[in-house]
Amino acid sequence: MQIFRNFFKSKLGIPVTLGFVILIGFAFATSDVASTGTFGGIAGGERVAVVGDEKISSSDLVAAANNALRNIRQQNPTMSMPAYIEQGGLDEVLDSLIERSSIAGFAEDFGLRAGENLVNSEILQIPAFRGSDGNFDQEAYRQALASQGLSDASVREDLREGLLARQLLLPASFGAKAPPSFANQYAALLKETRSGSIAVIPSTAFAPSSDPSAQVLKTFYDKNRGDYVRPERRSMRYATFGIDNLGTRGEPTDKEIADYYNANRKQFAATERRTVTQFIVPTQQAATSIRNKVNGGSTIEQEARGAGLQTAKLGPLTQAEFAAQTSAAVAKAVFEAPRGSAAAPARSGLGFHVARVDSIDRQDGKTLAQATEEIRETLRVSKRRTVVTDLAADIEAQISDGASISDITKAVGGKLEVTAPLTAGGLVYDKPQEQAPQVIIPALQTAFDMEEQEPQLVELAAGQAFLIFEVAEITPSAAAPLNDIRARVIADWKIAEGGKLAKQAADRILGRLKAGKTLAAAMAEESKPLPGVDTITLSREQLAQSGQRVPPALALMFSMAEGTFKKLEAPQNAGWFVIDLDNIEPGKVEPNDPILARTIAELSQATGQEYSEQLRAAIRKEMGVEKNDAGIEAVRKQLVGEAQ
Repeated sequence: MQIFRNFFKSKLGIPVTLGFVILIGFAFATSDVASTGTFGGIAGGERVAVVGDEKISSSDLVAAANNALRNIRQQNPTMSMPAYIEQGGLDEVLDSLIERSSIAGFAEDFGLRAGENLVNSEILQIPAFRGSDGNFDQEAYRQALASQGLSDASVREDLREGLLARQLLLPASFGAKAPPSFANQYAALLKETRSGSIAVIPSTAFAPSSDPSAQVLKTFYDKNRGDYVRPERRSMRYATFGIDNLGTRGEPTDKEIADYYNANRKQFAATERRTVTQFIVPTQQAATSIRNKVNGGSTIEQEARGAGLQTAKLGPLTQAEFAAQTSAAVAKAVFEAPRGSAAAPARSGLGFHVARVDSIDRQDGKTLAQATEEIRETLRVSKRRTVVTDLAADIEAQISDGASISDITKAVGGKLEVTAPLTAGGLVYDKPQEQAPQVIIPALQTAFDMEEQEPQLVELAAGQAFLIFEVAEITPSAAAPLNDIRARVIADWKIAEGGKLAKQAADRILGRLKAGKTLAAAMAEESKPLPGVDTITLSREQLAQSGQRVPPALALMFSMAEGTFKKLEAPQNAGWFVIDLDNIEPGKVEPNDPILARTIAELSQATGQEYSEQLRAAIRKEMGVEKNDAGIEAVRKQLVGEAQ
């Protein structure tokens, strides 16, 4: 070691040492540069895509996919992650992340910014983050983010990227307007009428009667496995407890009843409430004169009209309540006057009151013995709520300590129940006409979101009833085993095979049409019995006025050239359509026709959207996108639960 130390201190050793240090630094630098331009690690490491210089991590993709599925489940609770991915959901989520990153990076490169204040203003405008007073509420914001599994940083980044996209894309589409000549041509299209015929060649007409071999059936099943994915099912163990489980607990004692009576004596004292008709005059002399007239036989209503005033009714009120609305002097005078008479004039801040006592309602007070049962019920409700709430807190402590749901249920005197396998929509899996027990509906969403197996506590009625539950069994979403659905798969295979033969029949019919035969004659030459041909004469305007989704065959008919014929596959392997378009009658649009203005507006909106889409595509190309297929596949396997 001493030899090395002496060498490093020598004239020759110092340059060698510095060169060695530089070599190490260069190695680290080149390694870092290389890692920024390529995907490293197992299955590409943490990156699923690179947009410009920005990386999209696998955790970003997982979080975005879970959030997208959560949103879809609001309309379709039974949607599972495997089914969502099978339908192309993961690709859509990744494309969305890539597009947002591209736009944000492009915007920043050209000096656009979305600062913290702008993001804050967006957060303040989101209704979900407002409290009962309509203003932003920090607690509501925190709870909303927690319920969606989001962080403050991710929400702010999402809003920032959205604001940058708005700054870029809105100007691109703003002010787009379709030329009137183009709109006139399009409006005329809406009024055109088309005549033709449509025939259907059903798959069932050509479906084989014999079953496939085991190998053929398995091959078909493997190819279409996504069509047989079952939703996730969960069964739950649960028990309810509340006031009914307390027995004698929560019963008030005699001392508590007496203490309550003594603390609330005013509540049980004798009360007197009076109802009066009154009006107010400015002087005591006028009030005294009117009072004498009322007590002499006139009515207070007549005297008020004579003075050009109107009467008002007050009550029934106690003397204290009357004093709060008028004055102590007025209340004292009113409560000293006999029923039906006018009280002595007294003054409030508004003037002198002329008041007639219309009715007197006296309630006798209650002794402790008389009020005992009323107090007992009041205290019972209050105490039992406290006991139930304390019991719920104790159960939460037991859950934290690892107690089982059966032990907890036994301790509270409840009954442990087990549900059948349920879907996220609250239906029994094998019996979709049956619903989950109503009492567990408030906990169903939590049961399908939770991954831990420990019991959970849910309040059903504030301070009165609680539900304790746990997930007993989880059956993940997956394709049904072939043996379980063999009959269904065989039927689907027959339809699919029939569809292939139906396509061949459609091709033969098209050949006959090309030779000059009518569609009806071409159909008649087939050996299989087929449905009749439908003759159609319809305008685009009539099609739009139906208010329903346009059938695919009609949509194709209105996109064909006159004198042509085409085939179209029917949805769900149902067969094939053959469409023969005979005639197109052009539409005419008058200069003052309202349809022209509507068409200009619709086409202008579509033009703006097209400008925006073209800009998106150009930005994505400009920024450069590199996908890591291995990393994407690793995320897919993680989300569907496949072994790595």
